[in-house]
Amino acid sequence: MKKTLHYIALIPFLIWMILLIIVPLFLVAYYGFTEDGNFSLTHFQQFFRPDYLKVLWRSLYLALVSTVVCLFIGYPVSMILSGKTFRKKTLLVVLLIAPMWMNFLLRTYAWLTLLEGNGIINALLQVIGLPKQIFLGKAGTVVFGMVYNFLPYMIFPIYTSISKIPRNLIEAAHDLGGNGVTCFFRIILPLSVPGILSGVTMVFVPGVTTFVISQYLGSGKITLIGDIIEQQFLHAGNWGFGAAISIIVMLVVVLCMWIVNRFSDDPGVMMP
Repeated sequence: MKKTLHYIALIPFLIWMILLIIVPLFLVAYYGFTEDGNFSLTHFQQFFRPDYLKVLWRSLYLALVSTVVCLFIGYPVSMILSGKTFRKKTLLVVLLIAPMWMNFLLRTYAWLTLLEGNGIINALLQVIGLPKQIFLGKAGTVVFGMVYNFLPYMIFPIYTSISKIPRNLIEAAHDLGGNGVTCFFRIILPLSVPGILSGVTMVFVPGVTTFVISQYLGSGKITLIGDIIEQQFLHAGNWGFGAAISIIVMLVVVLCMWIVNRFSDDPGVMMP
């Protein structure tokens, strides 16, 4: 009877898996590997041109830069959140979560109105006597948009890992004569590696495939691989080529995640 109930409870999950994962992946593979109903690699051959490879490299590079920036900002914030002496923890958590309650598109569009030529930031610059600045259409602005949108996904996994570190380990390190720096590099940092790797994955993967940020904050001048995919499906009507690019991007992302998991599976990683 219990086994029957377990199987029944799995039915909604199986339906969800089939409709939202298996069927879409099958359709992407079908369109990517066929042309006029016949098996073909033409769409993949079309991708391996210098201009498309350049866009893929740009996407990987900007995603990597945004991931590194998120890590350098997110790790100290996670340390502050996990500290017992910080009294404004709840307020800081709310400030980090509050933007996520808003739609991703609206958050990005809000920065567009702030950074545009006649936006609020340029208006403030003119008030204090400084000339207008061109913010939109630059790679740095796209990275800023990625960091703003994805930073919480870096902070909370690291915060969770640091919070799970037994305090008696840190106290023992201090009792044995270790200072704050030694305690950090020998205990806190190695034990927080799983959270770091989770945060890196959760920031890097959406950073590679994003297209809303590049379209709005990049003003169409910073083309990423997500923009190419969106154009093929929604504008060019070349679903086969768009599916082929999607498959290539999925393979690249899977490769990156495999490399990350290789590090996370090593119990001695980051140990001095």
